[in-house]
Amino acid sequence: MLFALICKDKPGHLQLRLDTRPDHVVFLNDLNARGALKFGGPFLDADGKPEGSLVVIEAADAAVAQAIADADPYAKAGLFESVQVRPWNWVFNNPASA
Repeated sequence: MLFALICKDKPGHLQLRLDTRPDHVVFLNDLNARGALKFGGPFLDADGKPEGSLVVIEAADAAVAQAIADADPYAKAGLFESVQVRPWNWVFNNPASA
């Protein structure tokens, strides 16, 4: 089952994001190696600076997806103002259905 992790950064925390990014990238690379990461990237503000994240993962259920979201180094560092974990259906341009 797919889940979208929709994360909004706390205002004024860009430096925390930059400082934590190397650990976040390692975390995502590990998810990718396990086949759980489908895609992801930052939301950008009007100046093109990151202000949140969208990460789509495959997980057995919502509890596992929430545990993955909670384990993200960005979340552990306190970067996010909010995190939504939402079931998601990849309908268009899904490479798995091609």
